Amino acid sequence: MKITKRIYAYSLLCLLSCTAAWGQTIEKIAPPKGYVRTSSDKQTFTTYLRQLPLFPKGTKVKLYNGQEKRNQAPTFAVVDMEIGKRDLQQCADAVIRLRAEYLWAQKKYEAIRFNFTSGFPADYTNWAEGKRIQVNGNKVQWYTSNVGKDYSYKTFRNYLDVVFMYAGTASLSKELVTVSYNSLQPGDVFIQGGYPGHAVIVVDVAVNPAGKKVFLLAQSYMPAQQIHVLVNPTQPNLSPWYELTESDTGKLYTPEWTFEKKDLKRFK
Repeated sequence: MKITKRIYAYSLLCLLSCTAAWGQTIEKIAPPKGYVRTSSDKQTFTTYLRQLPLFPKGTKVKLYNGQEKRNQAPTFAVVDMEIGKRDLQQCADAVIRLRAEYLWAQKKYEAIRFNFTSGFPADYTNWAEGKRIQVNGNKVQWYTSNVGKDYSYKTFRNYLDVVFMYAGTASLSKELVTVSYNSLQPGDVFIQGGYPGHAVIVVDVAVNPAGKKVFLLAQSYMPAQQIHVLVNPTQPNLSPWYELTESDTGKLYTPEWTFEKKDLKRFK
């Protein structure tokens, strides 16, 4: 969905006037006055997301081919993470990437498993142990290769590219568990599965003494592009933070897609 002229104007206003303190990680994006980040243990997905490195302020989002994304208005900050040189890491893939990177860094290899759109379960341990995936039309199967056991990062990234090629919002939405909008936490995903669908990930949450929450969202998009923290197109004075409203029904407006609050899901 293309953003309206009004939302586009709000986005530009935020980019010009936003006063959030800037840093080199998501954790350094200051929450609104009166809000503090929710607590998290060092080894959690929340902490991993907060420590994602950012390019310097003003950096433009680039596509997989090195060209700049045409519409820069949705962007508050760009995550400093390579995305490869193929049109693979789009919206659902970016969510998969962040989750998988966290699990790999924690050496939770057996938890790295994503389904293809066909339903085929592509687990990382099989790949790291030397097996490879053969796709022939709708038939998908493992076969034993001669590459041998390898849990290196290079092999992990090759695995992810294969997942990106055959997975998407339609498959990921089926893997995640629907949760209440009011229970929102870092790592949750707003997702609409389809062809195309879209997905954005909650990368941080802060609360005030009254218990009200605000949150940050990040996405990739089509064509494959760098992951970026989104501005809030409807509340420029709060942007890039989004306010979690009391009602668990209604819509969530992001710069390039409109979700329903009921679209919120979580990794198992």
